[in-house]
Amino acid sequence: MRFLHGAVPAHDLTYNDVFMAPNRSEVGSRLDVDLSSGDGTGTTVPLVVSNMTAVAGRRMAETVARRGAVAVIPQDIPIEVVANVVGWVKQRHLVHDTAITLGPTDTVGDAIHLLPKRAHGAVVVVDADGRPMGVVTEADTVGVDRFAQLRHVMSTELHTVPADADPRTGFERLSAGRRRLAPVVDAEGRLVGVLTRAGALRATLYTPAVDDGGRLRIAAAVGINGDVTGKAAALLEAGVDTLVVDTAHGHQERMVQALRAVRKLDPAVPVAAGNVVTADGVRDLVEAGADIVKVGVGPGAMCTTRMMTGVGRPQFSAVLDCAAAARSLGRHVWADGGVRHPRDVALALAAGASNVMIGSWFAGTYESPGDLYTDADGRRYKESFGMASSRAVSARTAEDSAFDRARKAIFEEGISSARMYLDPTRPGVEDLIDEIVSGVRSAFTYAGARSLDEFHERALVGVQSTAGYTEGMPLPTSW
Repeated sequence: MRFLHGAVPAHDLTYNDVFMAPNRSEVGSRLDVDLSSGDGTGTTVPLVVSNMTAVAGRRMAETVARRGAVAVIPQDIPIEVVANVVGWVKQRHLVHDTAITLGPTDTVGDAIHLLPKRAHGAVVVVDADGRPMGVVTEADTVGVDRFAQLRHVMSTELHTVPADADPRTGFERLSAGRRRLAPVVDAEGRLVGVLTRAGALRATLYTPAVDDGGRLRIAAAVGINGDVTGKAAALLEAGVDTLVVDTAHGHQERMVQALRAVRKLDPAVPVAAGNVVTADGVRDLVEAGADIVKVGVGPGAMCTTRMMTGVGRPQFSAVLDCAAAARSLGRHVWADGGVRHPRDVALALAAGASNVMIGSWFAGTYESPGDLYTDADGRRYKESFGMASSRAVSARTAEDSAFDRARKAIFEEGISSARMYLDPTRPGVEDLIDEIVSGVRSAFTYAGARSLDEFHERALVGVQSTAGYTEGMPLPTSW
């Protein structure tokens, strides 16, 4: 990456402070761009779901891996639960979504509770042998008694798709039947998944992030306190594809010791660690054993660190410096936090990140773990919270005494509850990935880059005023 007018600015920059200028380009189509990362994580789109309890769960991990990204399961989840999640995700299909299933005598109330769990918005009613009998969508539950049995409200005019059908055939069957979705069945007629028209199209546009066995990838985090070696060994035994050693202040002795302990396990997967914002921090973590360094202190939507402590660094400059340091050592960085638009993801990649971590942006989707609520205006939202907030800390200190928990609670940081509204036009995480990937692919074509390495090299970045940033915003109404 180089700056438009040559000289590196004397002050640090946020994503809002910069823009990309176009280069002469021979890349004729966004589909000619390869977004695969070379950092060993196996991502085919440069996105990582942050290890936040309100964001990364098994539904999120399954869905994003199918589209080429990877999710990091948080450190405050019990190891046995993480192991179950890892095994479950690795059993998921690479094309078909996992179905929500109920029996014919289950109630409309049961369906209403489960429908928001997945973006495809359907419950498949199955018999005792697992064969689909009907489909219930949200529209079928409107104005219906919640105690009514599903057999009385389900649509029984089924259009199924064979499990061995390729995505294009599945799409054509759905289109011919004028259906948005259909149950996927095996040769015996048993339900094995759900296919939507959008899902069939995405299966031809994205390459799943898979391990050497062709199974979806998933990552998990471990903290720097307690039995780090034991927890890391358990996660590796469970089959995680990337191990993340995580703490808010990554440039400290405990992190160095934790990394050295993890490296002694000789993991066969990449080890990410952080967070830091300086080249010195990168060098120390790499020397201790990190393959990937997470960059970012304070830019996240749920983070109060900068306002509470004054500590942090504008994220664009942090990523730029840290990526250069990592590159000189043959390592990589993840840009963690501060992205709110596709442009920010593109700029983080231009600064040298191999992947971009996203947290709160993905919290307001069907796939995040939280329950779905509706406000007084009828807008749907999920609750999100920072990982230094009281809600997150209470989970990590559950085994402490009441006295110790109370002492720690006095000095908590982070927002404990924030509403992340679902975008009515993009309520699922796949919708947001479509939006992000579309913008990033276009940015590559403007730069004349066909790969992430070429983008790092060719990106031309300028500095702008607040008015310049505002000028680039679309207007929802006329002036």
